[in-house]
Amino acid sequence: MQQKRLLWGLGLLGAGLLIGIVLLITLANTPETASEESASSQQKQALNWKVDDFTYTDQNGKPFGRSDLEGQVWIADLIFTNCNTVCPPMTANMAQLQEKMKESGVEAEIVSFSIDPKRDTPEALKRFGKKHEAEFSNWHFLTGYSFEEIQQFAESSFRMTVRHNPENDQVIHGTSFYLIGPDGRVLHQYNGMNPDYEEIIRDIRSARQ
Repeated sequence: MQQKRLLWGLGLLGAGLLIGIVLLITLANTPETASEESASSQQKQALNWKVDDFTYTDQNGKPFGRSDLEGQVWIADLIFTNCNTVCPPMTANMAQLQEKMKESGVEAEIVSFSIDPKRDTPEALKRFGKKHEAEFSNWHFLTGYSFEEIQQFAESSFRMTVRHNPENDQVIHGTSFYLIGPDGRVLHQYNGMNPDYEEIIRDIRSARQ
């Protein structure tokens, strides 16, 4: 009898310990999960900023600005023609995206802002676009501002830092592509060096609905 009571007591103690451990694990995991969900939500909200108003000069020497993009979905990046590292592959990738958009029947404008406006004249931008097989019907290469102006615009509109490289004539900048919705707000950001074309096309379709 005494042995049975001892076994019964040990069983209850073991069950209590097991319940306690489960409760501790649950309590420990709940705030972390909530925190992760909150962080994920914040990241999604963080992309919902508006591109500043602008009117610059395109590769044809004509004014082009945000008012020309009103109500349209567009893709943006920041490049310069004298770039000897990331800009050529970024532009080649953008040309690939343009071609895949055409094949998929998806419409969007493309805007490439020069971050070396002193050297990037409309003529230089047009040569650069042709070199990378850009179709100019919906792709606009822009210049016609000071370096300080595009530096501020990049920071404000795309959260991108742009600065001169003190060691050479290059400009340090990010390599992202940005998807902007019809209301002028940045919706998504992509790796311009290795873009997922199908994902971007899906997002464009969604933004146009």
